Amino acid sequence: MNAFLMLPLPANDHGGNIKPPRKMKVPRGSGVPPRCVAAVTLSAAAARPAPSRRDAAPTGSLRDFHGTIPFSQALNQSPPMPDLHDLELLLRSDTPLILIESLEEPRVIMLFARLALRIAQPAYRWSVTEGLKRIEFDTETEHRLTEPTQLLRYLRAGAEPGVYLLLDFHPYLTDPLHVRLVKEIAQGYGDRARTLVLVSHALEVPSEIRHLCVRFDLRLPDRNRILALIREEAQTWRQTGAPGVRAAREEVDQLSQNLLGVTESDARRLIRNAIRNDGAITVEDVAEVKRAKYELLSPGGIISFEYDTRSFADVAGLTNLKAWLDRRREPFLDPRRTQDFPRGLLLLGVQGGGKSLAAKAVAGRFGVPLLRLDFGALYDKYIGETEKNLRKALTTADQLAPCVLWIDEIEKGIASGSEDEGVGRRCLGTLLTWMAERKTRVFLVATANDIARLPPELIRKGRIDELFFVDLPDAAVRAECFAIHLRNRGLDPAQVDLERLAQASEGFTGAGIEQAVVSALYAVDASTRVPDTEALVDELARTQPLSVVMFEQIAALRAWARERTVPAHGPVLTGSEDAS
Repeated sequence: MNAFLMLPLPANDHGGNIKPPRKMKVPRGSGVPPRCVAAVTLSAAAARPAPSRRDAAPTGSLRDFHGTIPFSQALNQSPPMPDLHDLELLLRSDTPLILIESLEEPRVIMLFARLALRIAQPAYRWSVTEGLKRIEFDTETEHRLTEPTQLLRYLRAGAEPGVYLLLDFHPYLTDPLHVRLVKEIAQGYGDRARTLVLVSHALEVPSEIRHLCVRFDLRLPDRNRILALIREEAQTWRQTGAPGVRAAREEVDQLSQNLLGVTESDARRLIRNAIRNDGAITVEDVAEVKRAKYELLSPGGIISFEYDTRSFADVAGLTNLKAWLDRRREPFLDPRRTQDFPRGLLLLGVQGGGKSLAAKAVAGRFGVPLLRLDFGALYDKYIGETEKNLRKALTTADQLAPCVLWIDEIEKGIASGSEDEGVGRRCLGTLLTWMAERKTRVFLVATANDIARLPPELIRKGRIDELFFVDLPDAAVRAECFAIHLRNRGLDPAQVDLERLAQASEGFTGAGIEQAVVSALYAVDASTRVPDTEALVDELARTQPLSVVMFEQIAALRAWARERTVPAHGPVLTGSEDAS
């Protein structure tokens, strides 16, 4: 059984005087350092009495966002010690202005409540709805300062030293008066140590006070912390009178692995939903949690989770590419490997040759999630926002590792011109840095149709492992394409002459062959017949393949790639023949 610790705080005699605290005993093994106990006494002695109500004596509890909770429960649910340690160092370094971008406002408040007790400094929170309140004690509002200007004037004029959390203050930083008041409070830190902490989901700081600010990021929970959250939620479930949570070790391990990269609040909520659904952690719960995680990490749609991963059984040809990936699957998935893991590849080729389908099949081959980076959703009309969106997208991919990141037609996303004010070049620089320096197992699969628009620094070794060329399919691959597309539509490939169809489709890509099959199905629908070889040959004869329509461009591309890339089709390259 866990030992619960209640620290009695100094009592108020309702006349404005603080009574001495009773001697406190800390149970051995509780994990509470002696200075935390001392901090309670010192901080309480510095507290102002509440003048509005006679029964507003402090109690042995901390304020939570949703009310009050016992001190011991606050210790159990509080952020990990590294956050406290890092923030304590930041406060002791005389930082006047701290910026915290986070959606976990309750967790930030609890973090500072614990820190105030730890360093013996008063801590306040302010919101436009409630005004100014102490956060480490359950007390009444001390000052009804709901107006931002009124609050800042009070802090500048005579507020006591301490930490002041300003919640959702970002809209008020557009007012020059507010910016000047914040600047004067920060510049006066040497005379009166008042630390302002701005907490919001997003913070854009005016240039006048940027040099006075330090950003602080909450750590994401590691695997051990997530396992602890699972145990806590399972215990909470049992306390409701329900039987114990049914879960196998494998499902628990998968759940903890899939929750890496989300905030602690979101992880706790997803765990709670999984348990309360049926009192068990199952494979279905893990899949649902995985889907919810992707939606949480990319709400803007810049990175999308592709549910339609494919098997290479759905992709004709590409025998050399398939063998190359098979040799790298185990090194990529090995969690013990900390360096020299596969980084990615670039698929260059003829339009419609199956590059996008192959990218989906890579994720299926590795058995990891497939993420797609949409450059169309990346670009923003405001200066600097496009690059910021790209950094967020790449960070999201890092958080979801191991995974495959697919960038389709990459040359269109990073193309630069005189009209884009250098946005394309800046995005390219951000992408190149990430490709070269990332330490996470994110396998990049980029596809391109026009090699002339790609900068040489993008395709050098070290940023990608290999450059593959997806050429026009030969006769054997074309026959395989017909068989796959017929089977996908419930038809038997044995009922047609695949060899004749392969000869009749000379110059066709995989996409062209698929459309010939679809058109033949349309042609025979009226007579409810199954398309035979003659119907398919007739459709091929009515269509000019892309290799004929765009002969000059495709011929030039094939000539360029012949001696510069590794063929994706054809015999498997092994040993010294493997260019990688």
